[in-house]
Amino acid sequence: MERLKGKRALITGGTSGIGLETAKQFLAEGARVAVTGTNPATIEAARAALGADVLIIRADAGDAATQQGIADAVKEAFGALDVLFINAGVADLRPVDQWDDAGFDRSFSINVKGPFFLVKALLPVFANPTSIVLNTSVNAHIGMPNTSVYGATKAALLSMARTLSGELVGRGIRVNAVSPGPIETPLYGKLGLSEADLKAVAGLILGQVPVGRFGKTSEVASTVVFLASDESAYMVGGEVLIDGGMSL
Repeated sequence: MERLKGKRALITGGTSGIGLETAKQFLAEGARVAVTGTNPATIEAARAALGADVLIIRADAGDAATQQGIADAVKEAFGALDVLFINAGVADLRPVDQWDDAGFDRSFSINVKGPFFLVKALLPVFANPTSIVLNTSVNAHIGMPNTSVYGATKAALLSMARTLSGELVGRGIRVNAVSPGPIETPLYGKLGLSEADLKAVAGLILGQVPVGRFGKTSEVASTVVFLASDESAYMVGGEVLIDGGMSL
């Protein structure tokens, strides 16, 4: 199928995990694709996996000042943008008494501030119509221990799906969200835990998922394809939970 044929798409955090899988599916559906990333190793791996026609932009998702440069690069390469998937994010999980100002600000910068200013920078670049998809989280809905800051950032991003839709729909820009539960991605390996602790955390998480498994990146990516395509043209300010029943 070519549900995204002719569409120009930008995926933040598109060099690994959900973002990389989404980039692959976008390409298979006929889109022209740009991705952002920060890690030189994953950037090179993504370049090999996605091919030379994909625009790869090295950029810090949490640096508000950098977002204009992303918009400029996309405009130069594509002229305009039809799809934006805001996927880059950080999951910093700590008990409340272990938080400090710097960690709090980093989480909000990457998960909320950077995405907001990227949308702002891209306003002159967006086509009419445009689909924006925000990658939020089931943690915006549930009271999981150690996720107070992470859940708050994702709740803020989820709110933007509604508020930005209300403000931008008149310009042909609709905003929706996907909210994954636990997904098999490299994200969990970035928590700074030992292998034994990771297994223990995984076991605790799986105990809260009725279907009894982690989700697959392909399951999230296929939902993003739907939201990016014209098939979802009547969805505005909506959310799709992909959590194996975790939020029940």
